[in-house]
Amino acid sequence: MTELIKKFRERLSSGECVYGPFMKTGDPMFVEAVGNTGFDFAILDMEHGPVSLESQQNNMRAAALTNVLPIIRVKDMAENTIGSVLDAGACGVQVPQVKSVAEAESVVRSARFYPYGMRGLCRFVRAAGYSSTDKYEYVNSSKDPLVIIQLEGIEAIKCVDEILDINGIDIIFIGPYDLSQSLGLPGQVDHPIVISEIKKIVEKAKLKHKVVGTFVDDLTALNRWRDAGVQYLSYNVDVGIFTEACKKIMNGIQGNNG
Repeated sequence: MTELIKKFRERLSSGECVYGPFMKTGDPMFVEAVGNTGFDFAILDMEHGPVSLESQQNNMRAAALTNVLPIIRVKDMAENTIGSVLDAGACGVQVPQVKSVAEAESVVRSARFYPYGMRGLCRFVRAAGYSSTDKYEYVNSSKDPLVIIQLEGIEAIKCVDEILDINGIDIIFIGPYDLSQSLGLPGQVDHPIVISEIKKIVEKAKLKHKVVGTFVDDLTALNRWRDAGVQYLSYNVDVGIFTEACKKIMNGIQGNNG
């Protein structure tokens, strides 16, 4: 997967946009389907999804088969939580609800081995080929997986300048729904105040050459944020995509019966 991560990083460095859905499924079949359709990454969700790490390993294998980058959104920022998904072979870890400089720095430490961090080290894991990878090569490779932090509230907005200065963070992800709630506008992700706050973060990140990501659930929002300079674009959720497709089919059937 190292080569896949390298190409992904190169695309972001060149200013390209990348696209992928959040996935709550425990079935690798759906991950393969996402890869076969040309998405660049899949966020395997363990914050709001019911899938265990054991099942996510198979989802990551499915991602590897179809050249879609597997990124796991963890449920919290505990050191063991972050380390375990990277041990299992995630090409990136996405950490929600980061609210301060200290928390952002802690995420980096938990995601990298020394000298980049202090992640717990075991080479008898999937990421190290169950010890078949040279141990020094494996230790050095901890700098490769993407570290993505989600800024989703007023607390994070207040210290965004300092967070943007932290080394080792690859992508700043803005969670629009949680941000809208923090601003007293729950669910109103298209509200002018919410849009304004996101744009401020995007502009600050551009000045410091940081990649920004966000979630969108329609093409209007995708085009808005892509035009604003957001590169890491999570388009909708697997179950939402499936639900909308089913609705469209039933609307067509019912229309034909009219």
